[in-house]
Amino acid sequence: MSALTSISARMRQLWITYGIFGQARLLADVIYSRLRFPAARLVRRPIYIRGRKYLILGRGLTTGTGNRIDAFPRFHNSGAILLIGRNVQINDHCHFAAIEHLHIGDDSLIASRVFISDHNHGRFDSDRSEFAPDVPPAKRPLTSSPVNIGKRVWIGEGVIILPGVTIGDGAVIGGGAVVNRDIPENCVAVGNPAKVVRRFDRTQQRWEKYAA
Repeated sequence: MSALTSISARMRQLWITYGIFGQARLLADVIYSRLRFPAARLVRRPIYIRGRKYLILGRGLTTGTGNRIDAFPRFHNSGAILLIGRNVQINDHCHFAAIEHLHIGDDSLIASRVFISDHNHGRFDSDRSEFAPDVPPAKRPLTSSPVNIGKRVWIGEGVIILPGVTIGDGAVIGGGAVVNRDIPENCVAVGNPAKVVRRFDRTQQRWEKYAA
């Protein structure tokens, strides 16, 4: 196939996929990405970023629309606290929030409407008066614990990942799961709270049911 034929085929595919208005918007997003996020593959608008100087976006990032990223250090003189690795794909309407440390590893895929946060408005295992229900939630002191998501992790639609969680390389988090504890590498976790149901057996080279 000649280069001209290849380009023509790609243009036809873009026309089928996006239509004329979709192609115009895609072109505008490509230009926006090159100007604002030159290392990214494609950052679609709108995207809301607060605390840009505390954020690292890896090369090859692809995002959908309507994403929100907040990075506000809890401690003074912090460096980057929200790090997104290389070749990460994030779909639509996700919200990532960090005040201490949130890391998403290389080659991870994140579906839409995913919420990941390393902090909370207060603690609910404490007798401190400022965490009592009489105090408005917005006025309770923030508490935090680092979140680490490994490489090649697949996070399904509508997942919530809470403070203090580590997810190992190659893990899969099923849609709608609420992750409030660590998930080992090469495991599938589902439910609320998320529980491991399968693990990849390296010897057999297949996914096996997980026996806790």
